[in-house]
Amino acid sequence: MKSLEYYFKKAKREKWAIGQFNFSELPQLEGIIEAAKEMHSPIILGTSEGESRFLGLKQAVALKKAYQMETGLPIFLNLDHGKSFDYIKKAIELGYDMVHFDGSKLSLKENISTTKEVVKYAKKFGVLVEGEIGIIGTDVSKVYEGKFEIEEKNLTNLKEAVEYIKETGVDCLAVSIGSFHGVSTESNPNLNFEKLKDIKKNIKDSFLVLHGGSGTPKKDIKKAIKLGIVKININTELRLIYTDTLKKFLKENPKEITPYKYLPETVKAVKGVVEDKIRLFNSKNKV
Repeated sequence: MKSLEYYFKKAKREKWAIGQFNFSELPQLEGIIEAAKEMHSPIILGTSEGESRFLGLKQAVALKKAYQMETGLPIFLNLDHGKSFDYIKKAIELGYDMVHFDGSKLSLKENISTTKEVVKYAKKFGVLVEGEIGIIGTDVSKVYEGKFEIEEKNLTNLKEAVEYIKETGVDCLAVSIGSFHGVSTESNPNLNFEKLKDIKKNIKDSFLVLHGGSGTPKKDIKKAIKLGIVKININTELRLIYTDTLKKFLKENPKEITPYKYLPETVKAVKGVVEDKIRLFNSKNKV
């Protein structure tokens, strides 16, 4: 199987993006895998620290390997928003293909220092590292109220990003350009494409990542990909469709207590969302 770096380079050259789809239990994962099979697309599976603590780092790796063997598809696994070097180290040792160190709330000096440690350790295992400059919106309560606004000071600072890349040698950079974690019915992310253009122009060797892909308008996703984004993270939309589908089924079938009879509906629902994202990212038939 070709490496994740190979697919990042291919996506960058051909102007498409690889989707990272987060999961914390098997039906979610099955839906993601079924979509990848249907669309013949490379995918990245994501687990945050919280998701991986619930599921298990070792278990996530085992599931990834099992589906790789079963499908023959390029399926990769990323630790999303790792905050602790010790936890990231465990993920690397257990077989994650990529790790994301989120030092966005640290000082630039502290962020660089820890990222350098992560990169040095990851390289021993051939694992890619994603870093982050700028703070991606995470006040979900305000997002759902439709009041969320991205402060200019939290967007990626170009000078800091250039220094960060130069000092750390990180493979991927998550940029804050106006997206946020969560989905709002009243507010859409207002992406700063001029900032993205400047970042792309000045950072040519790192792969650019967009977090908060859930809820971002399709036209903005397409434009971001044209401007250099090669990885887009999707989580909230998968959680919402999974939860809403499960609630609906159980409400309509209150006497049903057999998980293998009601969970297939959630698999189908997740599969549908992931297929739509793969089409949007133009990663269909890119294996």
